[in-house]
Amino acid sequence: MPKVQASSLRKGSVVDIDGKLYVVLVAQNIHPGKGTPVTQLDMRRISDGVKVSERYRTTEQVERAFVDEREYSFLYEDGEGFHFMNPENFDQIVVPGDIVGDSASYLQDGMLVFVSTHNDVPISIEMPARVTLEIVETEPAVKGQTASSSYKPAILSNGARTMVPPYITAGTKVVVMTEDGSYVERAKE
Repeated sequence: MPKVQASSLRKGSVVDIDGKLYVVLVAQNIHPGKGTPVTQLDMRRISDGVKVSERYRTTEQVERAFVDEREYSFLYEDGEGFHFMNPENFDQIVVPGDIVGDSASYLQDGMLVFVSTHNDVPISIEMPARVTLEIVETEPAVKGQTASSSYKPAILSNGARTMVPPYITAGTKVVVMTEDGSYVERAKE
């Protein structure tokens, strides 16, 4: 298996540690004022879902597992999990809810995502960075409040909460980041 530097690992990367596969949930490079820079990895063991945290020197080598990453289109969710279809050959795959995680609320019909598989078993999903949603509820704008001063809470059409500028009203479509649900911009119609 190919070895890569620990500092090059990102969220969704799959590594092989002592013969077990782990998917990286959070990768953080830490550069202290004194001492050696380190990479903090929060990972989930694929076989049983146990979460572990490891710290490596940024120059240390880690074995990267071979995974097949393909684009799939979201179909629907049921008791089995989340169903996706390969748009090229129409093969379908079911991804368990624990792999989709918090990203589930951002899935929309027909949305294209990347699903990583190892030996035909889904191990991770990569959502688009941004998604367009509608504001269903927010507080009215306060007169005299400038756009740069503060943000107000809003509820999106998927039920998630975010903070938006004061000029955004209910019914407005906005673009949000799927990673943390933060507001990016008003959607262009």
